[in-house]
Amino acid sequence: MKLEQAVLDELMVHPGQPAGLNRRSTESTTAEWKGASKKHYKKMAKEDLRSFVAELVEAQRRFWANDSHALLVILQAMDAAGKDGTIRHVMSGVNPQGCKVEAFKQPSHQEFDHDFLWSAARVLPARG
Repeated sequence: MKLEQAVLDELMVHPGQPAGLNRRSTESTTAEWKGASKKHYKKMAKEDLRSFVAELVEAQRRFWANDSHALLVILQAMDAAGKDGTIRHVMSGVNPQGCKVEAFKQPSHQEFDHDFLWSAARVLPARG
């Protein structure tokens, strides 16, 4: 299942531009989800997850082969908000050898002197 172009456009951050997270929706989804009944959500979510995992695996393979781009995934939420479950499900097909994981705990005094993405920017992938 491919994401609709409108969703991709909303998620894309172009080089040199700020991410502008405060202007981005957390409710973006595909057209198939809009108007669906709640009883169909779980089935649709499982189907979408399988498809997205397959796409992510293929993207990782291409990125690894080309050695020219990298994918950055940042999950930020309160404790017990489901970050671990999201990682476990979405990244289930990804080869861990091609991944680098950084965990961010309580901000240090140095991190409080910068914007909230400063600590993430320090560990960004080198390319792409």
